[in-house]
Amino acid sequence: MVRSMRRMIPFYKMTGSGNDFILIDNRENLISGDNYVKLVKSACRRKYSAGADGLILIEKDTEVDFSWRFFNADGSEAEMCGNGGRCAARFAVLKGITRDPEKVLPAGTVAFRTLAGIIRAEVKDRRVKLEMTPPEEIKLNFELNLNGTKVRCSFVNTGVPHTVLMLSSEEELKNYNVFEVGRQIRYHEKFAPAGTNVNFVVPTGNHSMMIRTYERGVEDETLACGTGSIAGAIIGACLGTVESPVDMVTRSGESLTIYFEKNDSNFRNVYLEGEALVVYEGNLWDETVEME
Repeated sequence: MVRSMRRMIPFYKMTGSGNDFILIDNRENLISGDNYVKLVKSACRRKYSAGADGLILIEKDTEVDFSWRFFNADGSEAEMCGNGGRCAARFAVLKGITRDPEKVLPAGTVAFRTLAGIIRAEVKDRRVKLEMTPPEEIKLNFELNLNGTKVRCSFVNTGVPHTVLMLSSEEELKNYNVFEVGRQIRYHEKFAPAGTNVNFVVPTGNHSMMIRTYERGVEDETLACGTGSIAGAIIGACLGTVESPVDMVTRSGESLTIYFEKNDSNFRNVYLEGEALVVYEGNLWDETVEME
C-alpha cells in the first residue's frame, strides 16, 4: 500500500549483455523485513516503474565484501545469476563496498555471498570476470515429451538449474519458438516443483556458440543469461562440440566469454566474463513502488 508520506529509495540501473537489474545498497537496512516480493514486483514492472529482469540487494557480511539477495522480476529469489553477479561486483567497486580500501581500484577483486556459495570477481573498468561455482548434476541426451512431441535435451546446474537443447543451425535457432517450447520445458513435471531455465544453443566453431534463453522467474525470453551461457558451453564441451574459452553470442548480440577446465566429465575454474554497464542512478518513488 502506498504511504501518504513520500519515501524514496536510491538505486542504480545496470545491464550485463542485455540483462538489466535494479541494484540497491541495503547495508544500512534501508529496506527491512523479509518480504521483498511487493517491492521487487512493482519496481521491475516495465513502463510502470524502473523496469528490470531482476532486483539485487547488497547487504553486509562479516566474512566477505558483501552478501546479496537476488530476486527475479516475479519476486522469486534465485540462488545465482551470472550477469547480475557481474553487475553487483562492479557496483561494489564503484561504491567502495569492499573490506580493503585498496580494492576500490579499476582492477579490483570482490568476494560476495550468494545462496549458491561464495563468488569472486575481478573488475577491470567495465569488464568483469566472475568466478562461478562448479557445474553439477550433468545429464546428457535425454528425451522429454511435450504434448506428444519429443525433444532431446541435456541438463546442468550452474548455480541454478538449466536445460539445454542443442540445435543444428543458426537458422533453426533464429526461427525457433523459444517462448512456447521454453515455457513447456520450464514447467515440465520432470523439473517440478522448482522448474528450470531453458537454453537453445548452436555451435558456430570450436570456441563459439549462439544462444537464446527462456528464463524462469522472468517467464519469457531474455536478451541474455549468464548462467545459461555457461550451461550451454558446459553441455557443448560434454558433447565434444566446443572447447574453452567459448565466446557465446546472446540474443542481444553481445558476447560473453566462458572459461573452464575439463577433466573427463568434471569441470573446475569456471569463469564468466563480459561488460557490466551503468545505465543510470536515481530514486524509486513510492508512487510506483510498493515499499512495504
